[in-house]
Amino acid sequence: MIPVLKTYKIFIGGQFPRTESGRYYKVHNNTNELIANMCLSSRKDFRNAVVAARKALPTWSSKTHFNRSQIIYRIAEMIEGRKSQFVEELILQGVSQQNALKEVEQTINRCVYYSGWCDKYSALFSSVNPVASSHFNFSSPEPMGVVSMICPEKSSLLGIVSIVLPAIVGGNTCVVLADEQMPLCAITLAEVLATSDLPGGVVNILTGKSSELHIHFSNHLDVNAIVYCKDNLAEIKTIQENASLNVKRCFLWNKKF
Repeated sequence: MIPVLKTYKIFIGGQFPRTESGRYYKVHNNTNELIANMCLSSRKDFRNAVVAARKALPTWSSKTHFNRSQIIYRIAEMIEGRKSQFVEELILQGVSQQNALKEVEQTINRCVYYSGWCDKYSALFSSVNPVASSHFNFSSPEPMGVVSMICPEKSSLLGIVSIVLPAIVGGNTCVVLADEQMPLCAITLAEVLATSDLPGGVVNILTGKSSELHIHFSNHLDVNAIVYCKDNLAEIKTIQENASLNVKRCFLWNKKF
């Protein structure tokens, strides 16, 4: 019997379209065994994802902090329910069984952790400002908007969760590029998000090559911030230069999640 590999689609606006370019690439594990066919996202896919993220922003940012907390906690519950599937995918990508189980458990804990932050960060980071008149002056954090993200390498599940959750906790929406070599768990996570209470478009997940897409992630004028989690100096330089086009906030997180 000819083996039929699963073709993982991208995740835009709560739907699972194929890449508009029709391209794909093959994913191999650390023993060079072919394990999946993956969509090779294009600039048009990214632009579609930004449109979906911008459309979802008013709905998501206007939700109460407590409601966001409930939704993120529900994501933790659903990951717990599909725990064995995530472990199997991590093992398929070359992670040891012990480390795979540990990563999934850490991911669930991190979801619960950030669900608790939803109704607390505003109190922590807000302030009462001194003024020279008999008035009160308050500062409170507001959503930044649409955030583009390029995931860390070799962290298939925990890495993407660790950068997405802080953004959506604050009422932002995001477009994420999964790790090129270990993208399986990112799309399975998308299946969790699609069937959770998270509105479509809040999180959009693409697969493909950072070398091709980092330019578009950083120069799109309707993106308000970019998070880059790799250590490629040439890409960092390009991202920082492009971010200046519309004064994007640029976050470089080169650390192990």
